Amino acid sequence: MAAQRKHLVREFNAFITCYICKGYLIKPTTVTECLHTFCKRCIVQHFEDSNDCPKCGIQVHETNPLEMLRLDNTLEEIIFKVVPGLKELEKRQEEEFWKKNKPQENGEDNEGPKAKKPKVEEEEDQDDQDYHRSDPQIAICLDCLRNNGQSGDNTVKGLMKKFIRCSTRVTVGTIKKFLSLKLKLPSTCELDVLCNGEIMGKDHTMEFIYMTRWRLRAENSYPMVLQYRPRIDFG
Repeated sequence: MAAQRKHLVREFNAFITCYICKGYLIKPTTVTECLHTFCKRCIVQHFEDSNDCPKCGIQVHETNPLEMLRLDNTLEEIIFKVVPGLKELEKRQEEEFWKKNKPQENGEDNEGPKAKKPKVEEEEDQDDQDYHRSDPQIAICLDCLRNNGQSGDNTVKGLMKKFIRCSTRVTVGTIKKFLSLKLKLPSTCELDVLCNGEIMGKDHTMEFIYMTRWRLRAENSYPMVLQYRPRIDFG
């Protein structure tokens, strides 16, 4: 019986490293137009200045290349298994980042130590309160945006409690479902979720929106504000 050959991590480096930063892929994100994969942070920063793939040069999108990105969770799990200690290191760095930014973001510097933190929606089911509980958390204000008489304005109202706290990994799609349940919207009523006036894709996470849309504007404060409205059909 032939002995099994052991493989070194460096033998796989060409498949698990980022073309931009040359490090191991962190939150691997694939460009759907050419299927090249990069670190999420690297490709997002690249698309701030260019609409082309940094590896092959193909134009990803004329105006909004971020819409053509998809997270590759399977590749992420493979990398974490192949590279010893990488998952723990990344988790620790992520927790340190959110801890470092937490005091200022909670408004303690601007409103004093007695300022109330945005509370978790009290009407949530008990089972849902443990979902993503160990993940880094983010506070969000969900604000109803009026469309000046557009269809659906009478159905979509403002929330009685518009401040929520959730995992940074929650997606826009989950926020839409949450709003539909809380507002008791009919299945025919679809919503748009916006940040800084830009419609957010359903797969965008709260962390992604905070890092690429909200944090970059100096005038923005905490918590992050997301607006919702009935979907507008431009067709």
